[in-house]
Amino acid sequence: MQVAGRLLAKRVHGKASFGDLQDRSGRIQIYVRQDLVGEEVYALFRLLDLGDILGVRGTVFRTRQGEISVEVQGLELLCKSLRPLPEKWHGLRDVELRYRQRYLDLIMNPPVRETFYRRTRAIKALRAFLDQRGFLEVETPTMAPVAAGAAARPFVTHHNALDLDLYLRIALELPLKRLLVGGLERVYELGRVFRNEGISTRHNPEFTMLEAYQAYADYEDMMRRTEEMLAYVAEVVLGKLRFSYGDWEIDLTPPWPRLSVLEALRRFTGISWNGLPSREEALAAARARGVEVNPAASAGKIIDALLEELVQPRLIQPTFLVDYPLEISPLAKRKAEAPDLVYRFELFVAGRELVNAFTELNDPVDQRERLLAQARERAGGDEEAQMMDADFVLALEYGMP
Repeated sequence: MQVAGRLLAKRVHGKASFGDLQDRSGRIQIYVRQDLVGEEVYALFRLLDLGDILGVRGTVFRTRQGEISVEVQGLELLCKSLRPLPEKWHGLRDVELRYRQRYLDLIMNPPVRETFYRRTRAIKALRAFLDQRGFLEVETPTMAPVAAGAAARPFVTHHNALDLDLYLRIALELPLKRLLVGGLERVYELGRVFRNEGISTRHNPEFTMLEAYQAYADYEDMMRRTEEMLAYVAEVVLGKLRFSYGDWEIDLTPPWPRLSVLEALRRFTGISWNGLPSREEALAAARARGVEVNPAASAGKIIDALLEELVQPRLIQPTFLVDYPLEISPLAKRKAEAPDLVYRFELFVAGRELVNAFTELNDPVDQRERLLAQARERAGGDEEAQMMDADFVLALEYGMP
């Protein structure tokens, strides 16, 4: 047989030595004897450094300890590693170095490689789930004259031929809704989005987002579809719905609990409001609980800060928060019985937000007013407020299901 890989261990014993080669499938032991490969090749093996990439040919056998190994009959140095790998016992533990030199992280930490494989399987499973249910995968522009669809600061670039500033997209939403107007009733996109914001282990300036839109459905339908989809992905990737994540045992078995935003605040913070509070009431509640907010922030933004600081970290098992304030949900439809709230949900698992969705606002008059309000906030200094997208409003005037 022939095998190639990176040399990650070497044990030299006189005229017979062992080594470990690693490729994408794992590690295998090689057994190198001078009388089989010759003095010159054996001398080369003795000089090899950890990290060198080798090709070997030989026969497979099992050692006395039962380990499957390759008895080498020929060996070739394919690529020299000029830099030493991180020290064996301490490994690569510096978090910043692991992120900056991901290639070293992949070499030294097998669980990281498994994460890459799981991610690929998860993406394939997401596609399969949506494809099987009649969703059409599409691609929408990465650059646009307006950055809209989310509360985020955009990256700016310039189109030389048009002498026009463009923005890298911060969301996929508005182009996909235009496709609903055009009659594509079930669409989705897995695409990169870009947000010119802080960096942490939970936030990256560019990341992959899935957005899916279904005509003639509401946020209740999408909560059920979300449960089905994530349970399906877990079954495909992990083979189970219960799994360990950090210190927690997560259970994705549907259905998942639903809490209104006001109910969640009451349960986890003791704040008891019958309806949306005034800005002053919200500000007082935040200050009483040590949550720092901009004193000029609206009640909706203060509520969002309270949720992020005091509620979200406690939502370990999958939980939907529903019915958010209208003023922080400019693209969602108002609740008929409570017009200061919207039909919106967010899904939290292990203290992290995984999904944000809503019954889509398809009233062009209401949408225009809300985007104009966002534009006024942006002009007043809120760099995360959404831009006015006049063409999107024009599309809504033709009717979006």
